[in-house]
Amino acid sequence: MTAEHRSAVGPAAAVPRHGPGAVPVATQAAIIAAGVVAALHIGKLPPALPALREQLGLSLLQAGWLVSVFQIAGAVFALGSGALADRFGHRRMVMLGLALLALGDALGALSPGAGVLLVSRAIESAGMLLAAVSCPALLTRLTPPERLRVVMGFWGSYVPLGMAIGLVGTPALMLFAGWQLAWWACALLSLLTWAVLARLLPAQRQALASAAAAPRRTATLLVQTLRSPRPWLLAACFMFYSSQWIGVFSFLPTLYAQAGLGLGLASALTAAGVLINVAGNIGGGLLHGGGMPRWAMIATGACAMMLGAFVAFGTELPFAVRYLAILLFSGIGGMIPSTLFSSAAAYAPGPQTVSSTVGLMQQGSSLGQVISPVALAALAQSTGSWQYSWLATGSFGLLCLSCALLMARLDRGTARERAD
Repeated sequence: MTAEHRSAVGPAAAVPRHGPGAVPVATQAAIIAAGVVAALHIGKLPPALPALREQLGLSLLQAGWLVSVFQIAGAVFALGSGALADRFGHRRMVMLGLALLALGDALGALSPGAGVLLVSRAIESAGMLLAAVSCPALLTRLTPPERLRVVMGFWGSYVPLGMAIGLVGTPALMLFAGWQLAWWACALLSLLTWAVLARLLPAQRQALASAAAAPRRTATLLVQTLRSPRPWLLAACFMFYSSQWIGVFSFLPTLYAQAGLGLGLASALTAAGVLINVAGNIGGGLLHGGGMPRWAMIATGACAMMLGAFVAFGTELPFAVRYLAILLFSGIGGMIPSTLFSSAAAYAPGPQTVSSTVGLMQQGSSLGQVISPVALAALAQSTGSWQYSWLATGSFGLLCLSCALLMARLDRGTARERAD
């Protein structure tokens, strides 16, 4: 165990690690792939909404519920999902999550109307949560300490990568057999990932079982997580990051409309903006693994996001310059989630609460994605323009920067204690 982790959670909280030979890279890649497949279920819906409304007779409100049920479920149940994963086993919960995703896909593809489709999305949401809170804990247990930050950099990109694949892949599949083909394709991918993990993870079953020895009651794990200030700090930082990211990308169509872009080019530019966030996550993992402090990573990302949002929405500069600001916003900002995920093990109050800590982080992220659109809409309504939306995202950025400074203070205190 690293000195950083010992200082954060105490010597009794050792998390078993295994050498590079004991844990093939393929196992880590398969766990990350499970997250990407789960995130596909976010990206598959927006391109299919027009067809869903036409074929199933969905109202605009029903379509809105299909989109928001993912975030509402995360905002309410993420912490509890993490505690369940800590209590009953991370491997078991990942496998259950993938199975629920496949079930939701199949039910959705067979939906005769809005009611069944909404139920299918709720099932998918549950599967997504179980995968999202369990995979980081598996990676923490199965990755050597010297590679953990880099691996978590890849993990931090699972949402933008999955979303981008869904946003691009769904329209392509719809050309052949309608939106149902996209749903069946997601079900097949979920089952294939389940099968791969079922083959790769049994070799780690004994190590995982010993790591989770003497399981505690779910309520105890929840209380232990909630009583520690460090998980709350990670959750708050993730909430402020997500508030900025979803806020800006929700209103990119406004920027495109002002420039008179066509739908095809607008979709390609949006996908590029999402994918560069993946590069930011991976680059952030490499920098953090190279020794850059977590507070500096988050502070850099927060400042880049504030600057990018201001240039994109608060100025009248040429479209090319404003779009480059979006790439800066998304790319440099991508360092934040990878840093937060790689900090989960160090900031968790104990080795059995890593998933609970990640669950609290996911809950913060979901809350941010619920709050931000409302805040931006209220600001636009009061000012009569979207031009000042950067003020709201900038406020979230300042709060994110404050979290980084608090982390610097905590980590300096921990370093002093270790020196003593």
